[in-house]
Amino acid sequence: MVFSYRLGPASAVITVHCRFFARYAEVLGRDSLELRLAAPASVADAVRELRTTLDRGAHLPERPLAAVNREHVPLEHALADGDELALLPPLAGG
Repeated sequence: MVFSYRLGPASAVITVHCRFFARYAEVLGRDSLELRLAAPASVADAVRELRTTLDRGAHLPERPLAAVNREHVPLEHALADGDELALLPPLAGG
C-alpha cells in the first residue's frame, strides 16, 4: 500500500519504504508501507506524516529511534528516493 501526503502538483516526490518493528507494528497493525513525501524530506518529516495521517499513528513517539538503510540516523537525516526507513522501539534485555 502506498500513502501520499501533502503533495502539490509541482512537488518533487520521493518514495520511502517504512518498516515498523515490535510494538510499533502491533500498534499500527502493519509492519511496513510505502510513503510518498514531497522533497526535500527528513526522517522527522516522515515521522510527522506517519503520526498525523495513519490510524493510530499518534501512538508513535515524536522522536523514535530510526535507521535509514540499516544505519542509525538522527531525525534531521535527509531522505532520498528509495530509502528504507525503520522505526525502532526501545529494546531492553541483557
